[in-house]
Amino acid sequence: MKTYRVGLIGFGFIGKVHAYGYANLPLYYSPCDFRAEITHVCTSRPETAAKAKEILGERVTGVCDFRQITENPEVDVVDICTPNHLHCEELLSAIAHNKNIYCDKPLTATLAQARQVQQALKSYKAFGQMTFQNRFFPAALRAKQLMEAGAIGEVLEFSAFHMHSGSVDPNTPLKWKLSGEAGGGVVADLGSHILDLMEHLMGPFCELSAATRILYPQRPDPKEPGRMRKVEAEDNMFVTARLANGALGTITASKIATGAEDELSFTIHGSKGALRLNGGDWFHLYYYDGNAAGAPIGGLRGWTAIDCGQRYEAPGGGFPSAKSSIGWMRSHVHCIYTFLNSIYLGKQLGPSLEHGVHIQYLLDKIRQSAADRTWVTL
Repeated sequence: MKTYRVGLIGFGFIGKVHAYGYANLPLYYSPCDFRAEITHVCTSRPETAAKAKEILGERVTGVCDFRQITENPEVDVVDICTPNHLHCEELLSAIAHNKNIYCDKPLTATLAQARQVQQALKSYKAFGQMTFQNRFFPAALRAKQLMEAGAIGEVLEFSAFHMHSGSVDPNTPLKWKLSGEAGGGVVADLGSHILDLMEHLMGPFCELSAATRILYPQRPDPKEPGRMRKVEAEDNMFVTARLANGALGTITASKIATGAEDELSFTIHGSKGALRLNGGDWFHLYYYDGNAAGAPIGGLRGWTAIDCGQRYEAPGGGFPSAKSSIGWMRSHVHCIYTFLNSIYLGKQLGPSLEHGVHIQYLLDKIRQSAADRTWVTL
């Protein structure tokens, strides 16, 4: 069995999520022709590197310089889980050494940085993938199949939401995800996810108009709670987007949606039918067949709840039961599996680093539109 040696750069929340995915691949995919082993982990301080080593096992080497991973011949996969403003330098080093790269979204903090990465990718000879895990729920995979099969016809209009309430409290500290300097803000954080998913399902946008808001002009410093710092990263975004066929829709992302528990939803209305995902219920995809008989007394016309559950294609889908409720972590595991399978098969199967550049471009245009209060052509 092929074993891929993984170096994790960053071991905060998302680093632990990725570590979980690598560790549990053998449970979810059997039989499988490959596996992954975390051999190195990089954190910003020796004490956190030691803690990561304690969690991941004694065989793991803890380091504080990412180059000890990106330039290490004993590392096959570089997994980037650091704050956004650190991605560019890490990516450029990993690309220069032709490492396979798994990068958390967004690709970088700015479009200028993404263009540097794009230039470096011209001579890149390995596989890279973005962590856009919402594509990898069975409900999203089935939605893509139905869209490609023409089940709902031509898209007429759409709406999508990614809602969270983490920044409602004015006392929430100004950590890096709320920092403009670190490339934070809801456009990059949640916006990147919902933009990727909607373009993945419907195709690219051709123009957009956006508005954003900063709820509180100041927030407490995370290191000095008594000190207030200026907020430069937005708390929500509202985007009106147009597809090439003229279809209009709205895309909303927010971290000030009181009562929301990280809820993603969308509705796509077409000339023959429609698709809907309700408020983070990833077990079901709803399909409306406009060709179903409407009589007598409604006939068979209406929304059908498709039980997508955990019905992954082989070698997935066997554990746990396909009928088991599905959670957020499961999509991350399948995203990682898709990435490693790309390396194994020598074929790009998931969203590439080049696609990460495209999403970074969309994020930049949303902020430009919001600042100029005008439509932007893509």
